[in-house]
Amino acid sequence: MFLDTRPKVPVHVTQTDETFPCAHDESLLQGMLRLGRKGIPVGCVNGGCGVCKVHILEGQTHPLGPVSRAHVSAEEETQGFTLACRVAPVTAIRLEVTGKFEKPFRKGFAATANA
Repeated sequence: MFLDTRPKVPVHVTQTDETFPCAHDESLLQGMLRLGRKGIPVGCVNGGCGVCKVHILEGQTHPLGPVSRAHVSAEEETQGFTLACRVAPVTAIRLEVTGKFEKPFRKGFAATANA
């Protein structure tokens, strides 16, 4: 195991009020997986399946590759929707998870809140 000394920015998930560090050269999905939350769906990890769709509410990202228009239309992209596996943060990010990706965050948050 190595110490990851890459500069990171905070990424905040609105549904659960969780924040995780994410490096400028790693996908939001990779950073999100470090939360250790069970049930985060990981699909193809190359922008084709659409499982990790998110809505960027604040902050800037840069593309790591193309996203499938079958899952994120050009119009949605202009509104801040993207796939977490295909973008990396440039600045601090505030996002909400959407679609199939949202379920484990809602479930996990409810379980935590009731504990």
